[in-house]
Amino acid sequence: MNITAIAIVAICCWALVELVNSRNKKAPKSQELDALKQEVSGLKDRVQTLEKIVIDENYDLKKQFDDLKD
Repeated sequence: MNITAIAIVAICCWALVELVNSRNKKAPKSQELDALKQEVSGLKDRVQTLEKIVIDENYDLKKQFDDLKD
């Protein structure tokens, strides 16, 4: 094997090790996962509330009145 081939193999191995290590470092801990799950749950509740407001007939009626004023 020549020096170039050895260098290429070494660089590929180094890149592979870095990818594996970075993936392990980025894995969220269980506490972080729980916090993220709670946040997502709260956001889902907020979106459902907003959907109810927008779908509500009174909201649509008020919007139509506002459009007529303009």
